[in-house]
Order: sequence, then structure tokens, then C-alpha cells
Amino acid sequence: MLTEVTATRYVTPLREGGSLPGIVEADDLGTYVMKFTGAGQGRKTLVAEVICGQIGRALGLRVPDLVAIQLDPVIGLGEPDQEVQELLKASGGLNLGMDFLPGTIGFDPLAYEVDPAEAGRVIWFDALINNVDRSWRNPNMLVWHGDLWLIDHGATMIWHHNWPGVASWAHKPYDASDHALARFSPDIITAAAELAPRVTEELIMAAAADVPDAWLVDEPGFDTTDALRRAYVDALLPRAATIHERITLGEPSKDRPSRAPGWLTGRTEQKGARS
Repeated sequence: MLTEVTATRYVTPLREGGSLPGIVEADDLGTYVMKFTGAGQGRKTLVAEVICGQIGRALGLRVPDLVAIQLDPVIGLGEPDQEVQELLKASGGLNLGMDFLPGTIGFDPLAYEVDPAEAGRVIWFDALINNVDRSWRNPNMLVWHGDLWLIDHGATMIWHHNWPGVASWAHKPYDASDHALARFSPDIITAAAELAPRVTEELIMAAAADVPDAWLVDEPGFDTTDALRRAYVDALLPRAATIHERITLGEPSKDRPSRAPGWLTGRTEQKGARS
């Protein structure tokens, strides 16, 4: 299970996120980006954050530490923003916390270089979990101390919103044409050879075991939370073996941003250079 801490102070909302996450302080003296069970996206986004985040960490990708945060709704009584106050009041109990990385900057694919090996690993991982939210429009990556960190996995595994159709998702293709790292010549074949053998039944089950029971109960079609955890294993395990064969890197959308000037990328643009 995730380490459990208790929120002691709500610091500020992060309005960049659609679910209105917030920065909180906890009784372990840590500072976390907190995602709430009372947010409109529901608890399945927190389940996805845990399972995918823990799989990513186990594969050696940089994902901030995750914790379960106990929230007393009384914290919201002094919050002047009505929207935030209502969110805090609706989120009593366990919520999700992500280690706050101070001094990070948002990843910009036009201003930060990523080597093909790392780009390949991230795209392969996103294909495995069906991440539809790592495009150049919304990279959901941070740069911290010069390294790339992956955040916001709530929009992954979209099949868990429709369990009766889950069997077909193991064979669904993944279009990475608009992926934020597509422009870096990702080495997906090498990434698959490295990562696919490591996605074992035990690894996925360990990630699913970290999801609090409170976020899994009363799921239609499942008698127990353990049965639901097993369903995540059954969905992800076969996909890991062959997903690299169905990743496509075609032309990006027409509304892609213009190329960054050389002072941002550290190189001058030349005729015929990669865009």
C-alpha cells in the first residue's frame, strides 16, 4: 500500500489542472500535489495515477513519489475560494498525493532535447497504458535538475471506464504522432526489448496492490477489490508483449507549434532540419 500521511495545511490550488489539484503540507513535513476524490473526474483517475505511476517507477522512469493523504474536510472551512472549499469538503478521507518538486519547469518539446532512447521508453510506456494526454499540446512532463519527469496519468487506461469491452483493448494500436516526444526519433524497438520483459504479472499486481480499497469498492461486475486488481493485470499484461508493433508515428496535427529558434534549442535551424 501507499504510505499514508495526513494533510495539515492547504497551501494553494494549481489551476492548470482540470481537476483543480492543490499543494498541501502533511504531517510527515512533506509537501505534495494533492488530487482529490471529490473532483469531477472521479476516483478512477486516482486509480490510474497509482497503477501507471507505480509501473513507470518500477520500469525506471522518473515519476514523483506517490502517497495516500488523509484529508479532514474541516480544512476547507477557512478557504475563501468557494470552488476550492467545496472540493475540499467533498474529499474527506483518502486522497492522492504526488511529491512536490520545487523549482520545476514545464517540459517544452521545442526548448528541451530528449535523446532517442529516453523518448522511446516514454512513448512505449504511454502506449502500454493508453495515455492520451502526453501530446505537444499538453506534455504532462516536467524538467527538474535537468531531468525529465512524468506526471498526470489520470487519463490513462481509458478502458477501465468500460470493463465489458476491456478484452479488445489489449490489441488496440497507439497513435504517437502528436506525442510530445515524437520529434526526437524515439527508439521504440530498443525500448520494447528492454521494458516489455519487465512488465510481469508480479509487477502489475504490486502496482494494483498500492491502490487503496476505498477507491476500488462497489465497481460493477466485481465481487471483491482483489478481483478488480486482477482485471488490471489481465488487461495490461498481454498488451506489454506486442504493443510496440502497433505504435504509429505519422504526421502530426496541422496545428502543431512552429519550430523554436536556435537560442531556445541550443542549435541553429538549417534547411531540411528536423522540425
